[in-house]
Amino acid sequence: MYKNKSADGKNNLCGSNIRKIRIGLVPKTSQRELADKLQMQGLDIDKNAIQRIESGARFVTDIELRAFAKVLNVSCDELIDLI
Repeated sequence: MYKNKSADGKNNLCGSNIRKIRIGLVPKTSQRELADKLQMQGLDIDKNAIQRIESGARFVTDIELRAFAKVLNVSCDELIDLI
């Protein structure tokens, strides 16, 4: 039976990478600021959703992944690859 979780039990592969990239931005970007930038791209997402994504508690759609990549100025592959 197929399971929709990563090997470590999280609901996405990109959450921890999103967090690392977000914190590494200059200037450092908060979850709220990231949510605001995503909303400017037309993605209806709030700070709490960012928190759940980064912790692996929330699934990430392909549309959301693409928006994250655009806002963080990285490729989708960089968000998915395990760093």
